[in-house]
Amino acid sequence: ELGLYGFEATLIPVLSFEFISLESLFEKLSHPECYGGLVFTSPRALEAIKICLKDNSKNKAWSKSLKERWHAKPAYVVGKATASLVEEIGLTPQGEKSGNAEKLAEYICSREKPNSSALLFPCGALKREVLPTVLREKGVHLESLTVYQTTQHSDLQESLSSYFSQQGIPASVVFFSPSGVRFCLQHIQKLSGDLINQIKFAAIGPTTAEALGGAGIPVGCTPETPTPQDLAAGIQKALHSQNC
Repeated sequence: ELGLYGFEATLIPVLSFEFISLESLFEKLSHPECYGGLVFTSPRALEAIKICLKDNSKNKAWSKSLKERWHAKPAYVVGKATASLVEEIGLTPQGEKSGNAEKLAEYICSREKPNSSALLFPCGALKREVLPTVLREKGVHLESLTVYQTTQHSDLQESLSSYFSQQGIPASVVFFSPSGVRFCLQHIQKLSGDLINQIKFAAIGPTTAEALGGAGIPVGCTPETPTPQDLAAGIQKALHSQNC
């Protein structure tokens, strides 16, 4: 998508994920009758389920009855990437146009009755409290289970140093998560030095933009929706405004 605007994009992996509590996750998935539905705000939560389903006995149980029983309940998702993974495990996503946790929380509250069965929320250790807080205030029960931990990618520093030494200061840097900002920004600041003001920083959504702002970095672009198309258009507009 960026290439269509004549940009050359370099992808640098920032995060590594360690999956945890998978037995607890499948134990909960084995009891759909205890829950009103599922909530996913990250593709990693679906990856955790897919790892569970690599086990033959678990896969049989899922295919035989669990998938059908969960299919009768809503599977709320925050965006398209997560939605496509929900479809891969045989469920139907709802709310994928939300784009962020705040809007997804509003969507869920508009469809769930207060004090009904809890929604199961497999999530990461660094999850924000926005969605749980909004649902709690509206009386919608959410049962969170941490199924992955986020750490800095082992090659991050080396990858960034290599990029800057070979290609110089980038026209734009895009962040896709607050964790990415936390692990990456200090290295970029060090490598850029006084030239950091030349870089247009982009954030995939409001949460990431908030993390950049909190670190004192002006955000040149936050796309209207977290899609490749809107991101590319937003970067084009931000760079065009300063004739890059």
